[in-house]
Amino acid sequence: MLAYSSALSAAPALATAGSCRALRALSTSVASMEAVSLGDSDIPLLLRLSSRPWGASASLSKAEVQAAVGPSPPKRITVVRDAFASFDQPQRPLKQLVRPLGPFSVAVAAALASQPEHRAVVDTYSLAPGGDTYQLEEGPGSVAADLITFLRRHKQRVSLVPDVAAADLQGATPVVAAKKGVRQSSNEVLMVAPTAFGFNEQAAQDNSFMHAAAKPGEGGNALTRQVLREFAGLHHALTQVAGVKVNLFEHNLSHGTPDACFPNNWFSTHPKGEAAGGVTEPTLVFYPMKCPNRAAERREDIKKVLAAKGYSRVYDMSVEEDNKKYFEGTGVLVIDRVNGVVYVDISERADRSLAEEWTHKMGYKELVAFRSTDLRGKSVYHTNVMMAIGTGVAIVCADSVKDPKERQHLLSSLRRTHEVVEISLAQMDALCGNALELEDGRGLPVMAMSTQAYNAFTEDQRRVMRRHVADLVHAPIDTLERVGGGGVRCTLAEIF
Repeated sequence: MLAYSSALSAAPALATAGSCRALRALSTSVASMEAVSLGDSDIPLLLRLSSRPWGASASLSKAEVQAAVGPSPPKRITVVRDAFASFDQPQRPLKQLVRPLGPFSVAVAAALASQPEHRAVVDTYSLAPGGDTYQLEEGPGSVAADLITFLRRHKQRVSLVPDVAAADLQGATPVVAAKKGVRQSSNEVLMVAPTAFGFNEQAAQDNSFMHAAAKPGEGGNALTRQVLREFAGLHHALTQVAGVKVNLFEHNLSHGTPDACFPNNWFSTHPKGEAAGGVTEPTLVFYPMKCPNRAAERREDIKKVLAAKGYSRVYDMSVEEDNKKYFEGTGVLVIDRVNGVVYVDISERADRSLAEEWTHKMGYKELVAFRSTDLRGKSVYHTNVMMAIGTGVAIVCADSVKDPKERQHLLSSLRRTHEVVEISLAQMDALCGNALELEDGRGLPVMAMSTQAYNAFTEDQRRVMRRHVADLVHAPIDTLERVGGGGVRCTLAEIF
């Protein structure tokens, strides 16, 4: 049974107006007496006590537990505490923090993950022999454990949502994803360290975000080393801070691939069940690249590593290079993997016919196509520069889409399923749109971006994003952004 119970519901009605003060007092002391069952007898019952505990207790009386859960208390309970609330703040009702969704799935208020002062901790107790008291358990995770960590340890799939008590919660994308077993974001990526990075003249022809610099081996070695220092900081933030698994490769001058650190353009991966079931088997896709030295990034050694991950289907679009038709991976594809909608900014690197073919062959329900331009009036070379999609939040520079009908269609499609953060053309120039939601080491969504992008977002915009993700992970990669014309999202190729 997945349920809440509350001692307040059993309290006698106080009918007279003169009883208002008594009702307020009752609410303060009793409203917190709640219990939440996660539907499995092996998982302790989540519990709020009648009065705020000021730490774990060596033991609890059975009567105190019965006041919250009724005459038949379980063998194990887990008491939830607001450890970072001041002495005069009331306990938050459990129904504002967690909500069971189904077997091994629970919605959790995003603030518990994204705002340290809102974290909740838990203490776990077992009914002692004789059955009169509950004894505090010993061992890791028994005392002052993080609530979300507790849920994950008990195999619960955690969906972060802004409002756990929302009436329309069942239709929210994070909840839909949990029910269908579909993930928008991955905990694993492939990256290529910019060990032979340099200004790419071929790519600069239609990428207005790039700024010329010396090439490696031609006075540009200092540039390469600077970019590597920045990249190492990004790698550290992802792996050591966020807990993302990174498959890391390098490249040499002999590869002839100055932009190799942007691997998301030449391949993508897709698990079975993606796109509301449209993807019917694990799929690896290779893409046609406009620039010859970018096509060379499809190295056989990397392709063999990808193939070893067990994709039963390979969809190779790279043959379209012979027809001078290009479609550069998740640079041009911004994918709503849960709802089966794909967004494509049509450009020299995003052929519309290939966008339509991809949508059909990958089993996606809808293609939202449009054209966008930057501050300089030039075509935006990749969709992922002007927009990003997470599980519950989307970022978009709608002002870059000049056609009113296309702009309205884009926004209405996003708003059907996501809370939307609209960014300005100047913010797009700071690569605010070039963000990517990943799963951290706890299985929670985080939004990865550059420090330049993070600083360019307003505090209100960051607050909206934190309603849906556990953290905003960022690192400074200013040189890579200025010379390479791509941000953090461009450096990350998701592995599903």
